[in-house]
Amino acid sequence: MKRLLAIVAALALIAAIATWWALWARPGPAKGPHTVIVAEGTSLYKLADQLVAERLVPGSPETYRVMARVFGSSDPIQAGEFSIPAGTGGAGVLNILQHGRPLLRLITVPEGTPSIIVYEKLMASPYLTGPVEVPAEGSILPDSYSYQRGETRAAVAARMQQAMSRLLDRLWSQRKPQSVVHTRDEAIILASIVEKETGKPAERKMVAGVYSNRLRQGIKLDADPTVIYPITHGKPLGRRIRLSELHADNGYNTYVRSGLPLGPIANPGRDSIAAVLDPAATNALYFVADGTGGHVFASSYAEHQANVARWRAIRRQRGEM
Repeated sequence: MKRLLAIVAALALIAAIATWWALWARPGPAKGPHTVIVAEGTSLYKLADQLVAERLVPGSPETYRVMARVFGSSDPIQAGEFSIPAGTGGAGVLNILQHGRPLLRLITVPEGTPSIIVYEKLMASPYLTGPVEVPAEGSILPDSYSYQRGETRAAVAARMQQAMSRLLDRLWSQRKPQSVVHTRDEAIILASIVEKETGKPAERKMVAGVYSNRLRQGIKLDADPTVIYPITHGKPLGRRIRLSELHADNGYNTYVRSGLPLGPIANPGRDSIAAVLDPAATNALYFVADGTGGHVFASSYAEHQANVARWRAIRRQRGEM
């Protein structure tokens, strides 16, 4: 009798395991791609309730826990945001949550972006959490930064600033004798002006060379972006600079005072920082737009005036004056 009972129990167990396996391996009930957000420290026990509630796996939470322990891996559940393809069964869901890559989202900071725009990008992301202050101007390294859903805005901003600190440390150690900046802060300030003055990477060292010459000789930088910064905090002005703004003495206006402004006017990129630490060897003291998106350079004021006249003629032909 005992033997018969043992056989019946064994057959019942085998049947149960076969049923669980069929349930474990079959496609899940979710119709379309589904996003699962797993909080930090979530256990398999708690996760089973979530997966069943979100109709990602068949059966009850208790059944899924048993199946996961019997058939699944004992590896820990990862925290993060995961995309579950349509039809993924219980086995596939667990595998994704244990071994898959969490979804990463990107915030891109182009070169020359002012910190107020970085702040607005962080605040506009619906997948980030918590408050963040406007980062110090010049403290953010322009780049694309990945983040996970639910991460704090302050944490993402801190990564951007850490990237700038690491880059500046590396480039500062390579600073050349012809560089006129004496501190890392000065390097960022001058690099931010170079960044805003030219959109052509090939010109950055030359523009840095011009400004280095002017600083060395005590000539005002006369950089339009330094006039605009106190007005818009780095955003586009959207109109021509007014005469009163050219004469405003606010600590940034390089038409009024010689030397560097009080602080950076944007977040400069790698090339602009490298350019001010290793500027081009040139006698040029002036530059003006050439009509192609670049600039023409001059070492004398007379030559510069001739270049300015050509630029004005181009603008008149375009109907801009």
